Amino acid sequence: MSETTARPGAAAHAATGNPARPSVIQLVFREKGALYAAYISAFSDGGLFVPTTRDYRLGEDIYLLLSLPDDPQRYPVAGKVAWITPANASGGRTQGVGVRFPSDEKSRGLKIKIEELLGTAVQSAKPTQTI
Repeated sequence: MSETTARPGAAAHAATGNPARPSVIQLVFREKGALYAAYISAFSDGGLFVPTTRDYRLGEDIYLLLSLPDDPQRYPVAGKVAWITPANASGGRTQGVGVRFPSDEKSRGLKIKIEELLGTAVQSAKPTQTI
């Protein structure tokens, strides 16, 4: 088993995953700023940046258990790795992966919920961990 650590804005933590199955990563966002820094609005169905030192391949399945600020519910997301930021990336970028949400009704609802939480910040020019 390998352990993955995810800490967007020091507001998330990760569970362990078995390499034979999709990785399971628990992301807990306690504040909107951390969610903003990780959210990927450029993906049509939404997505999140997951800081991790584990090696992933593009297209690899990854299962997220997502908790949003001020929301007791956990949202399961069966996503795919859509980009990889390697260790020692230029510009001091955090190592990790961009996870694309699937094209389904549940994910569209989650994307809407995240964008409602972030409000006008979604259009902000403030730098994030994403594209």
